[in-house]
Amino acid sequence: MKSIPIQELSKQTGITVRTLRYYDQIGLLIPAAKTPGKHRIYSEEELKKLQQIQFLKKLGFSLQEISDMISNPEWNWSSSLMNQLDFVKNEQNKLNQMESALRTVLHSIAVEGETSWDVIQKLIHLSGRDPSLKHAFRQQMFERREEELLDLLPNMNSTDPDSLEWIALLGQLKKRMENGPGSPEVQRIIRRMDEKRREHFEGEDPFVDKLWEIRKSPAQSEQMGLYPIEEELLQFMELAFNIYAAGLEEKLDEEGETS
Repeated sequence: MKSIPIQELSKQTGITVRTLRYYDQIGLLIPAAKTPGKHRIYSEEELKKLQQIQFLKKLGFSLQEISDMISNPEWNWSSSLMNQLDFVKNEQNKLNQMESALRTVLHSIAVEGETSWDVIQKLIHLSGRDPSLKHAFRQQMFERREEELLDLLPNMNSTDPDSLEWIALLGQLKKRMENGPGSPEVQRIIRRMDEKRREHFEGEDPFVDKLWEIRKSPAQSEQMGLYPIEEELLQFMELAFNIYAAGLEEKLDEEGETS
Protein backbone atom coordinates (compact mmCIF):
# COMPACT_ATOMS: atom_id res chain seq x y z
CA MET A 1 0.00 0.00 0.00
CA LYS A 2 1.40 3.35 -1.06
CA SER A 3 1.76 5.87 1.78
CA ILE A 4 1.03 9.52 0.96
CA PRO A 5 1.98 12.16 3.53
CA ILE A 6 -0.53 14.94 4.02
CA GLN A 7 1.71 17.52 2.34
CA GLU A 8 2.06 15.30 -0.73
CA LEU A 9 -1.70 14.71 -0.86
CA SER A 10 -2.24 18.45 -0.65
CA LYS A 11 0.18 19.01 -3.53
CA GLN A 12 -1.45 16.32 -5.71
CA THR A 13 -5.03 17.49 -5.20
CA GLY A 14 -4.75 21.24 -4.59
CA ILE A 15 -6.55 20.84 -1.26
CA THR A 16 -4.87 22.74 1.55
CA VAL A 17 -3.38 20.90 4.53
CA ARG A 18 -5.72 22.88 6.76
CA THR A 19 -8.76 21.61 4.82
CA LEU A 20 -7.52 18.02 4.96
CA ARG A 21 -7.13 18.33 8.73
CA TYR A 22 -10.68 19.69 8.94
CA TYR A 23 -12.01 16.76 6.88
CA ASP A 24 -10.33 14.45 9.38
CA GLN A 25 -11.90 16.29 12.34
CA ILE A 26 -15.43 15.98 10.97
CA GLY A 27 -14.93 12.35 9.93
CA LEU A 28 -15.27 13.03 6.20
CA LEU A 29 -11.77 11.83 5.23
CA ILE A 30 -9.89 9.96 7.93
CA PRO A 31 -6.19 9.18 7.15
CA ALA A 32 -5.12 5.55 6.86
CA ALA A 33 -2.56 6.02 9.63
CA LYS A 34 -0.52 8.50 11.63
CA THR A 35 3.18 8.55 12.29
CA PRO A 36 4.55 8.52 15.86
CA GLY A 37 4.85 12.28 15.41
CA LYS A 38 1.07 12.46 14.65
CA HIS A 39 1.58 13.26 10.96
CA ARG A 40 -1.33 12.06 8.82
CA ILE A 41 -0.63 9.36 6.23
CA TYR A 42 -3.08 8.54 3.41
CA SER A 43 -3.39 5.60 1.05
CA GLU A 44 -4.61 5.33 -2.54
CA GLU A 45 -8.06 4.60 -1.11
CA GLU A 46 -8.22 7.98 0.68
CA LEU A 47 -6.93 9.70 -2.46
CA LYS A 48 -9.76 8.15 -4.44
CA LYS A 49 -12.27 9.19 -1.77
CA LEU A 50 -10.91 12.75 -1.77
CA GLN A 51 -11.37 12.92 -5.54
CA GLN A 52 -14.99 11.86 -5.03
CA ILE A 53 -15.42 14.60 -2.42
CA GLN A 54 -13.95 17.21 -4.77
CA PHE A 55 -16.24 16.12 -7.60
CA LEU A 56 -19.38 16.22 -5.45
CA LYS A 57 -18.39 19.66 -4.12
CA LYS A 58 -18.23 20.91 -7.71
CA LEU A 59 -21.80 19.67 -8.14
CA GLY A 60 -22.80 21.91 -5.23
CA PHE A 61 -23.40 19.34 -2.50
CA SER A 62 -22.66 20.31 1.10
CA LEU A 63 -20.05 18.46 3.14
CA GLN A 64 -22.77 16.82 5.22
CA GLU A 65 -24.56 15.64 2.09
CA ILE A 66 -21.27 14.33 0.67
CA SER A 67 -20.54 12.47 3.91
CA ASP A 68 -23.96 10.79 3.77
CA MET A 69 -23.58 9.94 0.09
CA ILE A 70 -20.15 8.29 0.21
CA SER A 71 -20.76 6.43 3.46
CA ASN A 72 -24.06 4.85 2.42
CA PRO A 73 -23.76 2.03 -0.18
CA GLU A 74 -27.53 2.14 -0.75
CA TRP A 75 -27.67 5.87 -1.34
CA ASN A 76 -30.27 6.94 -3.97
CA TRP A 77 -28.01 8.77 -6.40
CA SER A 78 -30.69 9.48 -9.00
CA SER A 79 -32.92 11.22 -6.47
CA SER A 80 -30.04 13.25 -5.03
CA LEU A 81 -28.81 14.35 -8.44
CA MET A 82 -32.31 15.32 -9.58
CA ASN A 83 -32.88 17.34 -6.41
CA GLN A 84 -29.53 19.07 -6.89
CA LEU A 85 -30.36 19.80 -10.53
CA ASP A 86 -33.67 21.40 -9.47
CA PHE A 87 -31.78 23.46 -6.89
CA VAL A 88 -29.26 24.66 -9.49
CA LYS A 89 -32.05 25.61 -11.91
CA ASN A 90 -33.80 27.61 -9.20
CA GLU A 91 -30.54 29.38 -8.36
CA GLN A 92 -29.99 30.12 -12.05
CA ASN A 93 -33.45 31.67 -12.25
CA LYS A 94 -32.68 33.81 -9.22
CA LEU A 95 -29.38 34.92 -10.75
CA ASN A 96 -31.09 35.70 -14.07
CA GLN A 97 -33.66 37.81 -12.25
CA MET A 98 -30.89 39.55 -10.32
CA GLU A 99 -28.97 40.20 -13.55
CA SER A 100 -32.10 41.63 -15.17
CA ALA A 101 -32.78 43.92 -12.19
CA LEU A 102 -29.17 45.16 -12.10
CA ARG A 103 -29.21 45.87 -15.83
CA THR A 104 -32.48 47.78 -15.52
CA VAL A 105 -31.10 49.99 -12.75
CA LEU A 106 -27.90 50.60 -14.74
CA HIS A 107 -29.91 51.54 -17.80
CA SER A 108 -32.12 53.80 -15.70
CA ILE A 109 -28.96 55.72 -14.77
CA ALA A 110 -28.24 56.13 -18.49
CA VAL A 111 -31.71 57.64 -18.94
CA GLU A 112 -32.03 59.64 -15.73
CA GLY A 113 -28.41 60.73 -15.38
CA GLU A 114 -28.64 59.40 -11.84
CA THR A 115 -30.96 57.00 -10.07
CA SER A 116 -32.96 58.38 -7.18
CA TRP A 117 -34.83 56.32 -4.64
CA ASP A 118 -38.05 57.49 -6.32
CA VAL A 119 -37.00 55.77 -9.54
CA ILE A 120 -35.87 52.64 -7.71
CA GLN A 121 -39.17 52.57 -5.83
CA LYS A 122 -41.00 52.65 -9.18
CA LEU A 123 -38.83 49.80 -10.44
CA ILE A 124 -39.56 47.81 -7.27
CA HIS A 125 -43.28 48.38 -7.75
CA LEU A 126 -43.05 47.47 -11.43
CA SER A 127 -41.10 44.25 -10.78
CA GLY A 128 -43.66 43.18 -8.18
CA ARG A 129 -46.54 43.16 -10.65
CA ASP A 130 -48.05 39.87 -11.71
CA PRO A 131 -46.81 39.12 -15.28
CA SER A 132 -50.22 37.67 -16.13
CA LEU A 133 -51.80 41.10 -15.54
CA LYS A 134 -49.41 42.68 -18.03
CA HIS A 135 -50.19 39.93 -20.54
CA ALA A 136 -53.94 40.40 -20.07
CA PHE A 137 -53.65 44.17 -20.55
CA ARG A 138 -51.67 43.74 -23.77
CA GLN A 139 -54.25 41.32 -25.11
CA GLN A 140 -57.00 43.79 -24.25
CA MET A 141 -55.31 46.78 -25.89
CA PHE A 142 -53.69 45.24 -28.96
CA GLU A 143 -54.75 43.00 -31.80
CA ARG A 144 -52.95 39.70 -32.22
CA ARG A 145 -50.93 41.07 -35.13
CA GLU A 146 -49.95 44.10 -33.06
CA GLU A 147 -48.84 41.93 -30.14
CA GLU A 148 -46.05 40.62 -32.35
CA LEU A 149 -44.89 44.22 -32.89
CA LEU A 150 -44.54 44.65 -29.12
CA ASP A 151 -41.58 42.27 -29.21
CA LEU A 152 -39.72 44.87 -31.30
CA LEU A 153 -39.94 47.52 -28.58
CA PRO A 154 -36.76 48.46 -26.68
CA ASN A 155 -36.31 46.73 -23.34
CA MET A 156 -34.65 48.31 -20.31
CA ASN A 157 -33.07 45.03 -19.19
CA SER A 158 -31.83 44.00 -22.61
CA THR A 159 -28.34 44.18 -24.08
CA ASP A 160 -29.35 44.19 -27.74
CA PRO A 161 -27.90 47.14 -29.72
CA ASP A 162 -31.32 48.53 -30.63
CA SER A 163 -32.46 48.77 -27.00
CA LEU A 164 -29.13 50.23 -25.92
CA GLU A 165 -29.37 52.96 -28.56
CA TRP A 166 -32.92 53.85 -27.46
CA ILE A 167 -31.71 54.09 -23.86
CA ALA A 168 -28.80 56.32 -24.91
CA LEU A 169 -31.10 58.57 -26.98
CA LEU A 170 -33.48 59.02 -24.06
CA GLY A 171 -30.57 59.91 -21.80
CA GLN A 172 -29.23 62.43 -24.33
CA LEU A 173 -32.67 63.97 -24.75
CA LYS A 174 -33.12 64.47 -21.03
CA LYS A 175 -29.70 66.10 -20.70
CA ARG A 176 -30.62 68.63 -23.40
CA MET A 177 -34.10 69.59 -22.25
CA GLU A 178 -32.88 72.98 -21.10
CA ASN A 179 -31.85 73.73 -24.71
CA GLY A 180 -35.50 73.71 -25.76
CA PRO A 181 -37.45 71.29 -28.00
CA GLY A 182 -36.53 73.13 -31.20
CA SER A 183 -32.79 73.30 -30.57
CA PRO A 184 -30.54 71.64 -33.19
CA GLU A 185 -29.16 69.18 -30.63
CA VAL A 186 -32.65 68.04 -29.59
CA GLN A 187 -33.90 67.88 -33.17
CA ARG A 188 -30.98 65.63 -34.15
CA ILE A 189 -31.94 63.22 -31.37
CA ILE A 190 -35.60 63.30 -32.41
CA ARG A 191 -34.61 62.68 -36.04
CA ARG A 192 -32.68 59.55 -35.02
CA MET A 193 -35.61 58.40 -32.88
CA ASP A 194 -37.91 58.81 -35.86
CA GLU A 195 -35.48 56.90 -38.07
CA LYS A 196 -35.51 54.06 -35.58
CA ARG A 197 -39.31 54.19 -35.39
CA ARG A 198 -39.54 53.83 -39.16
CA GLU A 199 -36.99 51.01 -39.21
CA HIS A 200 -39.36 48.77 -37.25
CA PHE A 201 -42.81 50.33 -37.53
CA GLU A 202 -43.06 51.85 -41.02
CA GLY A 203 -46.75 51.81 -42.02
CA GLU A 204 -47.84 51.01 -38.46
CA ASP A 205 -48.97 54.51 -37.47
CA PRO A 206 -52.17 53.35 -35.65
CA PHE A 207 -50.09 50.98 -33.53
CA VAL A 208 -47.46 53.65 -32.77
CA ASP A 209 -50.15 56.22 -31.87
CA LYS A 210 -51.89 53.76 -29.57
CA LEU A 211 -48.61 52.85 -27.91
CA TRP A 212 -47.74 56.53 -27.40
CA GLU A 213 -51.08 57.26 -25.73
CA ILE A 214 -50.46 54.33 -23.37
CA ARG A 215 -46.95 55.58 -22.69
CA LYS A 216 -48.29 59.04 -21.73
CA SER A 217 -50.71 57.51 -19.21
CA PRO A 218 -48.85 56.56 -16.00
CA ALA A 219 -51.55 54.05 -15.05
CA GLN A 220 -51.67 52.32 -18.43
CA SER A 221 -47.91 52.48 -18.81
CA GLU A 222 -47.57 50.64 -15.49
CA GLN A 223 -50.20 48.08 -16.48
CA MET A 224 -48.22 47.34 -19.61
CA GLY A 225 -44.98 46.97 -17.66
CA LEU A 226 -43.18 49.89 -19.33
CA TYR A 227 -40.26 51.67 -17.69
CA PRO A 228 -41.59 54.73 -15.77
CA ILE A 229 -40.41 57.72 -17.84
CA GLU A 230 -41.26 60.98 -16.07
CA GLU A 231 -44.15 62.99 -17.51
CA GLU A 232 -42.02 66.10 -18.09
CA LEU A 233 -39.67 64.20 -20.42
CA LEU A 234 -42.59 62.64 -22.31
CA GLN A 235 -44.19 66.05 -22.86
CA PHE A 236 -40.88 67.49 -24.01
CA MET A 237 -40.39 64.58 -26.42
CA GLU A 238 -43.86 65.05 -27.89
CA LEU A 239 -43.35 68.79 -28.35
CA ALA A 240 -39.94 68.23 -29.96
CA PHE A 241 -41.39 65.62 -32.32
CA ASN A 242 -44.23 67.96 -33.33
CA ILE A 243 -41.64 70.59 -34.24
CA TYR A 244 -39.68 67.97 -36.17
CA ALA A 245 -42.80 66.74 -38.01
CA ALA A 246 -43.82 70.31 -38.87
CA GLY A 247 -40.35 70.91 -40.32
CA LEU A 248 -40.64 67.77 -42.46
CA GLU A 249 -44.06 68.83 -43.72
CA GLU A 250 -42.79 72.33 -44.56
CA LYS A 251 -39.85 70.85 -46.42
CA LEU A 252 -42.16 68.60 -48.45
CA ASP A 253 -44.39 71.57 -49.30
CA GLU A 254 -41.37 73.54 -50.51
CA GLU A 255 -40.19 70.61 -52.63
CA GLY A 256 -43.70 70.32 -54.07
CA GLU A 257 -43.77 73.97 -55.03
CA THR A 258 -40.40 73.76 -56.80
CA SER A 259 -41.15 70.55 -58.69
